[in-house]
Amino acid sequence: MFAARDLSSPVEAVRDEYAPDVRIVDCERDFETLPPAQAEELGLFADALEPASYPVDWLPADAPKLLARYASSDFTVGMPGDGSVVWTRQTDPPTVIVKPRVEGSPESFIDFLLAEALVELNLEVPEHFIGFFEETYPDLNRAVPLDSNGTYQVAAALYGGWVGLQTCEVFADWHGDHPELADAWQDAGTRLEDRVSGLPRAVARGETEFADATELACAAIKHAIELPAPFAALDTDAYRDHGPEYAIRWAEKTFDSLAD
Repeated sequence: MFAARDLSSPVEAVRDEYAPDVRIVDCERDFETLPPAQAEELGLFADALEPASYPVDWLPADAPKLLARYASSDFTVGMPGDGSVVWTRQTDPPTVIVKPRVEGSPESFIDFLLAEALVELNLEVPEHFIGFFEETYPDLNRAVPLDSNGTYQVAAALYGGWVGLQTCEVFADWHGDHPELADAWQDAGTRLEDRVSGLPRAVARGETEFADATELACAAIKHAIELPAPFAALDTDAYRDHGPEYAIRWAEKTFDSLAD
């Protein structure tokens, strides 16, 4: 199901600099969450498997089943919203997994996604938003007046934005040392600018759900794009410094404003 991936020179250079022990593999099929039987095949590329688990009381009663399974002691890798490249520390050494859905994308963009995963591993951020919000996730659940899947999407987006605040600083310095990857990072951001700037109008007209808008806006943070209100409040040092507490307060104020 997995095979070692050949890397371009730019990605090799980033791996050597940020995460030299990481294994990078291709997966033969797309997935959102790998069930234990398939996830355990990663053991062929790792020295050990170390399944993660989280306390039950970190999850609200209506948490999606996949989230409850991920938080359990089952060895599962990947979750909805992770994108085309997934990384995990549940293997020793860590593993980056490339899904088949990347086929057809420009090689430079795929290289950027791989480099991004390596940078995130180097930052030692949590593997999933449940490790970011921890016991405060029920508080976010109460602050977001959406169904459990909508709340999940907003939580994943907010966590991704918080990570993006940190990776953005790294990418912005790559024009000298990793110019090909810096160009891919900048090009991806340019392609997002018009979509992001139009989010408030799209939400107001009912053309875009708020959870989808949050996902796109937070994904843009890592590309140093100017965000419109109310998302601009997430592209701040305050969010980077205060993390979950800030995210929950932002959700409370934002949804109160939408209700008014």
